[in-house]
Amino acid sequence: MSKERLLTGLQPSGALTIGNYIGGVKRLLKYQDEYDTFLFVPDMHAITVTQDPALLHKRIKELVAIYLAVGIDPKKVHLYIQSENLYHANLSWILECHSYFGEMSRMHQFKEKSKNHENFTCGLFTYPALMAADILLYDAKYVPTGADQKQHVELARNIADRFNSRYGKEYFVKPEPVIPEVGARIRDLQDPSKKMSKSTDNPKASVFMTDDEKSIRKKFASAVTDSDGKICFDEENKPGVSNLLTLYSVFTGLKIDEVVAKFQGSGYGDLKNEVANVVIDTMKPIQDKYKYYLESTEIDEALDEGREFTNKIAKEKYEIIRNVVGLGRN
Repeated sequence: MSKERLLTGLQPSGALTIGNYIGGVKRLLKYQDEYDTFLFVPDMHAITVTQDPALLHKRIKELVAIYLAVGIDPKKVHLYIQSENLYHANLSWILECHSYFGEMSRMHQFKEKSKNHENFTCGLFTYPALMAADILLYDAKYVPTGADQKQHVELARNIADRFNSRYGKEYFVKPEPVIPEVGARIRDLQDPSKKMSKSTDNPKASVFMTDDEKSIRKKFASAVTDSDGKICFDEENKPGVSNLLTLYSVFTGLKIDEVVAKFQGSGYGDLKNEVANVVIDTMKPIQDKYKYYLESTEIDEALDEGREFTNKIAKEKYEIIRNVVGLGRN
């Protein structure tokens, strides 16, 4: 029995944090065994805001190296770069012509990102159609998504419904969002009211998967806590301490109450040091493999294989849709 298709990807817009690792990258190991998984690098989405070209090339390669280093198996997962498949952009235009201005303007991501850019691009406005193309090209049944991206999967469903209805046949599979179980919320080390972000301006705020041991220890040593010295889990009144307890729980597999009991009688310095230890112990083997993959030919081999496989599927789907809407010669 064939597995259902699942499609997912992370933008190559910055180094991944340990929050990204916990909330997204680790889940890929489960997905690759349960689904026919399409894992792509959405580099075309990244250029909706200005990017340094050389840095973007570098980040694409680094992201793929991270995937391989954590255990993504190119024999189980179709790993590919979005821009290396021209059918994403081609289908996106057709889908834009089956989308409405009103529904695009209601996208939360557009509203948020456009606030920060006085002269935002048309691409920032229309990229949900490209996201729909990413999904619908492959008849993906499932798309992992957080609350902030669920709206984009719903748009893809609406476009699929509209297209299928207009042309009288189910040309597109309607995707379903996969909402992960509520997991650990990893917070900014300097401002625990915010989540840890890969785009932070504060170098002490986020721990990245590729940070060396010295940097990790330094960041945790300077993590914001509070002044009462009590180690207990209380996200509302003690967000900094609670964040450290959460991290220790996630990286050791212990329950929160077990972690709290372990650190009774200890000081914040002890807690910070032990959290740094378990993070380093987890990241070090990944970092060693990451460095190996960056210097090997295996990244290109995996991407070449993924490109060849996905291009065939995408071309077949695009040619059907192109003909249905009346483009080109019959």
